[in-house]
Amino acid sequence: MAHQSLYRTHRPTTFNDVVGQEQVTRPLEESVKSKTIGHAYLFAGSRGLGKTSVARILAREIGCTERDVYEVDAASNNSVEDIRALTEGVYTLPFESPYKVYILDEVHMLSKGAWNAFLKTLEEPPSHAVFILATTELEKVPETVQSRCQVFEFKKPTRAILASVIVAVAKKEGITIAPDAAELIAILANGSYRDALSILQRVLGAADKKLLSREVVEELTGTPRREQVHALVTALAAGSQGAALAAIGKAAKDDVDMTLYLELVLAALRATLLIRYAPELHASLADELGTDEFVALEKLAKEKGLPAGRQGITHATMLAFLTASERIRYAPIPALPLELAVLELFAEEK
Repeated sequence: MAHQSLYRTHRPTTFNDVVGQEQVTRPLEESVKSKTIGHAYLFAGSRGLGKTSVARILAREIGCTERDVYEVDAASNNSVEDIRALTEGVYTLPFESPYKVYILDEVHMLSKGAWNAFLKTLEEPPSHAVFILATTELEKVPETVQSRCQVFEFKKPTRAILASVIVAVAKKEGITIAPDAAELIAILANGSYRDALSILQRVLGAADKKLLSREVVEELTGTPRREQVHALVTALAAGSQGAALAAIGKAAKDDVDMTLYLELVLAALRATLLIRYAPELHASLADELGTDEFVALEKLAKEKGLPAGRQGITHATMLAFLTASERIRYAPIPALPLELAVLELFAEEK
């Protein structure tokens, strides 16, 4: 029998279980408590943020059993006929609940005709019907539909929030994960709870230890290694153009994902600047980065022994590599934007 995914196993079952979406869960909780249930909700946000999970929680909180919750994949049931079949069933009474809840996922995929067929029911639904529409592309949902719904926008969690979820789920699975390893998975997940737990599951399935280090996660995910990132950041801190270009060239030769490499470099540069200029954040940064990484970057944050005219890592360094991140998507040679960032930085210092 196949194991259930971590995302399904650890799916939130109450509003209190939902992490990082208070702007959605608080008003929904209040409406349930005050019994002011709307007839149509529109949940918007990128993939893997928990829109369907919150929809199921809302259905449960207003007293619906599974028999009276209907989930429809609008991506594959998007024709006029599909919507007419759905709306015909809306008017029959619930089996055993005060409401019938219809959860329509990827609702922006409905055809124009389907929207027109759905609009009348959405305007004048029976009192027992509640519609929860979910979309990753809010701009594709007609204004006439949005105006008839309570719209809630889900936000991507911060890396810190995502890392805390990863640590908590790993603990429930009997595994201890190092803070910097959880941070790395959070970076790889790019703001998606679902992707974070999918990566964690892949790592847990391949690991043979009860303690997951960053090095283990790097190896099992094929992520650029910490020493590859440190080689560039160290060269920048030392004011060495040649060493910086050599570090980029070595990473490219090792066939790493240069977009992810750049993202990890930016994360290290950010941490270095925060260590230098925000001592009040040292405790939280040490937790976030892990002791070894914090100590390594703390050394780079100190501007000592630099060649004449060199400034080490500054806000200009961060800006140059942020510009590189804008260019890298369109670069014919992935390493080129990073090399340009280095050349432009050192040209400014001369």
